[in-house]
Amino acid sequence: MKIVVIPVTPYQQNCSLVICEATKKAAIVDPGGEVERILNAVKNHNVTVDKIILTHGHLDHVGGTEALAETLNIPIIGPEKEDAFWLNELEQQSKMFGFPKATNFLPTQWLEEGDHVEVGNIKLSVLHIPGHTPGHITLFDAVSKQIIVGDILFNGAVGRSDFPRGNHQQLISGIKQKLLTLPEETVVFPGHGPTTTIGREKMSNPYLR
Repeated sequence: MKIVVIPVTPYQQNCSLVICEATKKAAIVDPGGEVERILNAVKNHNVTVDKIILTHGHLDHVGGTEALAETLNIPIIGPEKEDAFWLNELEQQSKMFGFPKATNFLPTQWLEEGDHVEVGNIKLSVLHIPGHTPGHITLFDAVSKQIIVGDILFNGAVGRSDFPRGNHQQLISGIKQKLLTLPEETVVFPGHGPTTTIGREKMSNPYLR
């Protein structure tokens, strides 16, 4: 699995282009905005995108979703259904944070713990880890040992839990039980900032001691 990170929006949110190099099939994860930039990355890598996957419902992760889905005529997969209230408040979020106007939407399919999402020959395992938002999910590829974690875990930090229905203890418990138990060499692709590894965060992340 090849992951191409495309930072978008003033929040420098890491949109990810997940590529199956064997089939040239791809998925776009968390298209927060700057749709033309994302489409240019798709074109430059000469892949066929057949789905959008969302880790959670915050505007900086989903703001470009509807435009991309319409342009490419592809389904929207995820997050977990408890984030429906965030997706139903996108118009209000865009006014509040000064983003281009976003319209409320719901995905084609919700995701749950234990689901799998296929991208070409890749099978991404879904882990539901609430706390940043109640419906936040991650996408783990056991073969390449790579995981897309959205705003749950960062290089040296963890996600905020002061948003509506956030829960810090729930977040930390989920990280420790579901992420830190993965192989230490697993490469972590967070929603903002540089990549890290599970081993590095186990050893040095001050929020997880």
